[in-house]
Amino acid sequence: LDFERDELFGVFNRRLELVALAHLAFLGRDGERPTAAEFGVSVLPHGRGRGIGSRLFERAGLHARNRGVDTLIVHALSENLPMLKIVRQAGAQVGREGPDATAILQLPPEDLGSHWSQVLAQHAGEVDFGLKLQALHLDRLMRSVRDFLPCSPRDSGS
Repeated sequence: LDFERDELFGVFNRRLELVALAHLAFLGRDGERPTAAEFGVSVLPHGRGRGIGSRLFERAGLHARNRGVDTLIVHALSENLPMLKIVRQAGAQVGREGPDATAILQLPPEDLGSHWSQVLAQHAGEVDFGLKLQALHLDRLMRSVRDFLPCSPRDSGS
C-alpha cells in the first residue's frame, strides 16, 4: 500500500466490525493525474454473497473515474468466479493465463453526474457509519444502566 497515493474503502457491520475492504492502487500518470488503477477486494466469508464486493467495485470505479483514471485493472484467480462475474457485468474484458485472470475495464470520463454520485455515496456512507456508531453507544449505555440497577421491573413482580 502506498498510503499517500492509494485509496481504501471499507464496509462495517452494525457492530462496527470491518467485514470487507477494497484497495484502489493508482498506476500510470499523465502529469499530475493517474491514468490507470488496480482494484482488489476482500470480503469475510460471512459477508460474501450479499453484493458487498459489487458495491465496493462500483464505489472504487466511480472514485477512480473522478480522479481522471480511464482504465481499471483487476487481477484475480481464474477460480474466483464472484470477482470475474462482477467485472464482466461492468463490461470488462477478461483474459486468462493459467490460474490467473486479468480484467480490464475502460471507464467513461468524469462528468458532473459522476461527481455528484460520489458526493452522495460518501455522505450516505458517513451517515450509515454515524448511525451504527450511535446505536452502538446507545446499546452500551443501556447495558450499563441495566448493570447499575439492582433488579429489573420484571424481577420485582411489579
